[in-house]
Amino acid sequence: MLIGRLPIDEQLEHFRAALNTNPTLLRVLDLAAGMQLPGWYLFAGCLYQTVWNVVTGQPPEAGILDYDLGYFDSTDLSWEAEDAVIRHGHKVFTGIATPVQIRNQARVHLWYEQKFGAPCPPHDSTEAAIDTFEATCACLGVRTGPGGRWRIYAPHGLSDVFNLVVRPNPVLASREVYEAKARRWQRQWPALTVLPWPEA
Repeated sequence: MLIGRLPIDEQLEHFRAALNTNPTLLRVLDLAAGMQLPGWYLFAGCLYQTVWNVVTGQPPEAGILDYDLGYFDSTDLSWEAEDAVIRHGHKVFTGIATPVQIRNQARVHLWYEQKFGAPCPPHDSTEAAIDTFEATCACLGVRTGPGGRWRIYAPHGLSDVFNLVVRPNPVLASREVYEAKARRWQRQWPALTVLPWPEA
């Protein structure tokens, strides 16, 4: 069965079922919900890489280097405010063996150019930040709400994720960033089809 060709409601069921195989991801989601951060999502690598592991028959946590937790707080853009959240998170996630990286997406524009060499317009939400990730398969976010209800943000759908397709998303990230990540991903998941960066 090619899950990537199913209707989106059925893909969502398979997506959640795949994530449910990763106990660390579920624990991080549960603990993150308890932090009550504004506009928070667990996003990017830990999500699509869990799916890739399920699709390719690897252990669900194989190749996952960290768990990215983003939130959006534009009321205080100081490093001190973000650092206080990060330090609190270190205590919350003490029992998690894999690092949990916490970042305020309202501050990304303050450091992005220095790190990646290109300016980043200010984001107006965590969803807007997710929209700029380097590949369409990376543009994913999940959080839980009241009663454990899942909220899934997937602006490019889920077909590429299930079809093991890495497609560039040339909105913000550079070709170099995309290609470097794609090379690492292919070493861990050789079945991936990596599409080329579009020519200018």
